[in-house]
This record gives sequence, C-alpha cells and structure tokens, in this order.
Amino acid sequence: MTTETKGRFAGKVALVTGGNSGIGLAAAQAFAREGARVLIAARRREEGNAAVAGIAAAGGEAAFVETDVADSASVRNMVAACVERFGRLDIAFNNAGFPGQVDALITEADEERFDQVMAVNVRGVWLSMKYEIPAMLEAGAGSIINCASITGLRGGQRSGAYYTSKHAVVGMTKAIAMEFAAKNVRVNAVCPGLVMTDMLGAALAKAPEKFEMLKAKVSMQRMGEPDEVADTVLWLASDESRYVTGVALPVDGGMSI
Repeated sequence: MTTETKGRFAGKVALVTGGNSGIGLAAAQAFAREGARVLIAARRREEGNAAVAGIAAAGGEAAFVETDVADSASVRNMVAACVERFGRLDIAFNNAGFPGQVDALITEADEERFDQVMAVNVRGVWLSMKYEIPAMLEAGAGSIINCASITGLRGGQRSGAYYTSKHAVVGMTKAIAMEFAAKNVRVNAVCPGLVMTDMLGAALAKAPEKFEMLKAKVSMQRMGEPDEVADTVLWLASDESRYVTGVALPVDGGMSI
C-alpha cells in the first residue's frame, strides 16, 4: 500500500472516533484524500473494516480499532494503537455520539438512557482528549475537533439529555483549549445542524411529517450533507486555522442565525 504523500495533511496522522458512518466517515475519507494516515475508532467492527477498505481502494491509508469511547481502558488502547501503528498523533476528531431518548419530557425520560447519553457524548469526549493530548504533546503540536451540535448552542424541548450533553461538549472544548493553547494543542468544536446522517434519517423515518417542518427552520432551506461538515472539520484541523482555538463553529445552513 502506497501512502498518499500530497495534500494538506501529508505526513500527519488523524484519529476519528465514530469514523465508520455519517459525518465521521466523511471526515475520515476527506483526511485520507488530503494525505493523512487515518485511524478509525468505533464500536461496529464490520462497518469500521468496510470504511478502511474504502479508503484503501481510493488510494489512502487507514486502520480500524474497535473502541468504546465511554470506557477508559478502551480509549487508552485506541490512542496507543494509533501511535503504535502510525508513530504519532497529530489530529483528533472526537465525533462518536449517542442520540438518546428523543421526544420525551424530563418527567418521562428514562434514567438509563440519560446515563448512556452522558457516557458517550460527555465522558467519551473527555476521555478521548485526556489520552489524545499527551500523544500530541509528544508530537510537538496537535489539533482536536470535538463534534458538538447546534443543540449545544441553544435551548430545546423533549431531548433534554442530548441538549445537555452537547452544551457540555462546548464547555469542555473551551476549557481544555485554554489549558493547552500555549502548548501548541488547539481544541475547537464543530456544531452541525440538520445533516442527513443515518441518525437523523432514522428519526425522520419515525415522523416523516417533521421533515418539511425542520427544513423550514434552515435559512438555506435544505438539509446539510456529511461532507459539508467534514470540510469544516478539515479546516479546523489545518494550519489555515492556526490562530483559532476554543471556538464552537456552527455548520447549519443558517439555522442558528
């Protein structure tokens, strides 16, 4: 396998959690096209291996490691596997997420589902940064992009756990950005709006009448695509954004204006 040597990320290594589908897969593919070697970390092995095969078929280099981001030992292994396989870690897109219980008031919400949302969306991002940053410091610099959401920038009803978790991701992003800005590790968040992923598709399939209603809230009058978020992630990972840290950047077609 010949590694791609041209592109913005030639010689760099990028780690993508939840890189087996949706926005994560689009980002992993985009990083590989731009010359990065990519480690895809996710729970579903079959999808992860398929993502790696697709990148290889397109001329890129990637590997997969089965990972539960809510488990400390699993996250430590993820970063160790990345460094062992590729020799370093320069970029991390902490994208793995869990939607939780949709369309439920707090009085109706299931406590176990709340704990699951916090474990993946909050603890998972926290653990990922905890173990990614030392590897980046060893490499001399790094860029972390956490996947938040426009739900982390506003209020909302009937999905309280998810809104809460994404506000936490934005807060963590800002806090950790301050801790490591002087050490050449930048930390930013991308905040997607309505993007046509499997997660959103499954939700709309249960209530198709909501599609037009949701689309009407977007200034551009359309849903976003995963590659549109991935392009923003790559910009935040690149030297083109070298003076940007602690930012929570909406990618939402004007929904949050």
